[in-house]
Amino acid sequence: MSDDEVLPIPNLKLPQAHFVLQNPRLESLHAKALEDLVAGVAADEMTPYYKLLLESTPSLKRDDALLKKMEEANTAALAKLDEALANAEKTEGETEISDALRAKATYLTKIGDKERALEAQKLALEKTPGLGSRIDIVLTMIRIGFFFQDNTVIAEYMTKASELIEQGGDWDRRNRLKVYQGRHMLCVRRFKEASTLLLDALSTFTATEVFEYNDFVTLTVLSGTLTLERVELKKRIMSSPEVNSVLPELPHLGDYFTSLYNCDYARFFRALAEVEQMYLIPSRILSPHTQYYVREMRVLAYSQLLQSYRSVSIASLSAAFGVTPSFIDADLSRFIISGRLNCTIDKVLGIVETHRPDRKNALYEQVVKQGDVVLNEIQKLSKVLY
Repeated sequence: MSDDEVLPIPNLKLPQAHFVLQNPRLESLHAKALEDLVAGVAADEMTPYYKLLLESTPSLKRDDALLKKMEEANTAALAKLDEALANAEKTEGETEISDALRAKATYLTKIGDKERALEAQKLALEKTPGLGSRIDIVLTMIRIGFFFQDNTVIAEYMTKASELIEQGGDWDRRNRLKVYQGRHMLCVRRFKEASTLLLDALSTFTATEVFEYNDFVTLTVLSGTLTLERVELKKRIMSSPEVNSVLPELPHLGDYFTSLYNCDYARFFRALAEVEQMYLIPSRILSPHTQYYVREMRVLAYSQLLQSYRSVSIASLSAAFGVTPSFIDADLSRFIISGRLNCTIDKVLGIVETHRPDRKNALYEQVVKQGDVVLNEIQKLSKVLY
């Protein structure tokens, strides 16, 4: 293994398979998920992770023979690694000691022993002199956070990685960090930041330890379609050779953003439903944000159509979106009440009237409101002082 090779450990496909297995809505995918989960655990001898799974996964049946085999393999491997570390400490220099510490930390990370892996990685980080190697260790710790969905670990070592990168990280590691940051932004529902980071890494993607390429492109497209302006959507996604090269392997994704761009709203609504079922609900990263994402995309589509009209009939809207008038009425009403759409519904005439906000008046009202707040605070302060 070369020094620059990044091992896909811990294997992030396994918590994804576990997520699918735990989701009752994805019952049709359970058999494959269970097969992949057991195979991955066995391949990486993941005794600690297997024990955690047995506690939380009723559909996973305990295999005593597998458990015994993995425990014996772990004991033998760790004994060998401890022996190599002891020898390095007795007879070798700092570089060999660092290598031995990293080898042990790597193995503990591989088998899914969270606490011991983090401690071993911290020790290796302290004893490793090279900046590039130190960045690699911190990125591994972020992946441990991803694996166990530990946002505290992720946030701590994301900050540490950024600091090290600023000290002189190379191009490849800078690019990898963008992918890690983009993934985290998706998890915490900051789609705009995620889109910027993922798009920046699109043409030079190498972080296969975090995503397979098709999954990376999918997440880039989904975040970009939500957050990019129409011109940018055309430029950065529709015209992207990286996106277009894999679209034949990603059903419905091409229809999804091209129908929105081409104002084919009935087709877009159908594609959105397919995207929800195929890419949002089954995703460990995006599933918690499914309702939010679908709602925001509907608002985006409604806004895009309505900005071209002063008024439009509900019948025309329902025909454009391929849904019933009652659905349009109820859906628009919800978004109007919440202030997401600048329009009103005239039930008597059966039309939707748009109201383009006056930017000057809006700014004036904002200044007045903020001014009132400042004056109130000054009055409170004056009472305290005098």
